This record gives sequence, C-alpha cells and structure tokens, in this order.
Amino acid sequence: MNKTCKWAALTLALCLPFSAQAHRAWMLPSATVLSGEEPWITVDAAVSNDLFYFEHFPMRIAGVGAVDQTPAGGPPGMRPRPAAQLQIQAPDGSLLQPQNGHIGRYRSSFDLPLSQKGTYKLSIANHGLFASYKENGQQRRWMGSADALAKEIPAAAEDLQVSQTSSRMEVFVTSGKTTDTVLATTGKGLELQPVTHPNDLFAGETAEFILLLDGKPAADVAVSVIPGGNRYRDQLGEIELKSDAQGRISITWPEAGMYWLEAELESDQAQAPATRRRASYSATLEVLAP
Repeated sequence: MNKTCKWAALTLALCLPFSAQAHRAWMLPSATVLSGEEPWITVDAAVSNDLFYFEHFPMRIAGVGAVDQTPAGGPPGMRPRPAAQLQIQAPDGSLLQPQNGHIGRYRSSFDLPLSQKGTYKLSIANHGLFASYKENGQQRRWMGSADALAKEIPAAAEDLQVSQTSSRMEVFVTSGKTTDTVLATTGKGLELQPVTHPNDLFAGETAEFILLLDGKPAADVAVSVIPGGNRYRDQLGEIELKSDAQGRISITWPEAGMYWLEAELESDQAQAPATRRRASYSATLEVLAP
C-alpha cells in the first residue's frame, strides 16, 4: 500500500463510521478496574485491522509524543489532519493530562496516574464536515468546520458532496468504587448513556445502555460488539444488535475479556450545507470473570 492510500485509510478511520472502514481506531487501557493506593494505567492507541493488535498505524494524539499532526502525503487537496484531541476527566470532573507519552511505529501510548478514587473517562471526539469534489478533473477531499468550507473549497468545484460527521471514542476506568460524575453526556453527536456502569461488567450477566443522538434517544442504530483477540480466532465472534425505540441496547457477555463496542448511523437529517449525516461511537470495555 502506498503512502497516499495509507494516509487516506488512517484519516477516514478517525473521521467516518468505523465499521465502514477496513481499519478500526481504538484505545486499550492496561486495566479498567483497579484498587490500591494511587494506581497507574497505561493506554495504547492504534488503528489496525485486528482488534487490540498493533500492525498498521499509531493513533496520533495531541500532547502524546513529539508529532502532533498526521504527516503529509494524502490525497490531493486534503490538508494534513491535526492530531486527535484527548480529554481525560477525573472522578470529580476535572481535566487531566496524559503522562509519559510516546508515538511508536504502530502505536501511541501514555500513562495516567489515578490519584482520585472513582471513575475516570478518556474520550476523543471529532465533529465537522467532510467534502468530496472535483477540481480540474481531479478528485479532491476536504475536512474541516462549516465556517471554513466556503473559504477553502473553490467556487468552481464540481460534484460537491458534503457530509456532516461526528465520532466519539471512549474508555472508562475506575479506581476503588465506581462513581457517576463522568458518565454525563454532552448532547452532541452519538453517545452512550450507561444504565449498567461500564466498569461493572461480568461474564454471563446482561448490561444495558442507551444510545443518544444530540441528547435524544437514538432508535434503530446498528451496534457491533466484538471481543478482542480476533486475530487468533476462526470466527469474529461479533454480537450484532439494534437499539430499540428508546435507544436501549442489552448485551449478555459470553465470557470475560476486552471488548470493542461500536455504533453507527447514517441519515439525511443533516445541517446545511451538508446533505448527509454520519455519526459513530466506540468504546473499549472490560468484562470481568464473575
């Protein structure tokens, strides 16, 4: 695969609904439920074909490592994509910074000290517009804000197609007893509202969540739940679900381990100048033995 194709795959994996791409973007914590005095976790972040296996690209995160921008070499007309903006919320709602960040060939990693007792949330969210068009017969792509669209896309652009896009990726980690402060949603894009606490998941038990779109229940959203380690299985082991009229989904965990949950939707309910809307949500969840 040449540099242009690799760059495009990475860019689209971070911006568009995840299951539509050959590669998945994810964060993997070393643990999600901890005890003891001021424990630490290490988080890996990558884009790969196989879940939780490092074989394609590191996820570039602002403040993690020396490079905060995806390198050039993408499709003509596509600006280098800024690094993802990571937000870390402590149990009291305050914001924290990652420690000991590093970008390697296949993964980014950072450490996080858990100095407070309770539940932390790590999230990466992107909201904006994605456009494709032709200029002088050449296919071009663009990503950015609505304000920048008119300034940066030529007035003579042909076959212009604009989509409103949003994606959110989350990880939940608890030191000691679980708390609920960081579980509050933002009311923007596709989000997961826990009914069962995301750090209270056990094999053989059923967990319930509610999917929200811009703060309202999102019905009939396709949801995929895949256990990690699919590289070493003949079967993907995917659990396919759809949210009900109230946005609820129920998942009975078949066994302990790390899981990747992904939900996505596409509709024509978009804000002008976009004519299509694409929204996705993903989370890495740890299911413990009973």
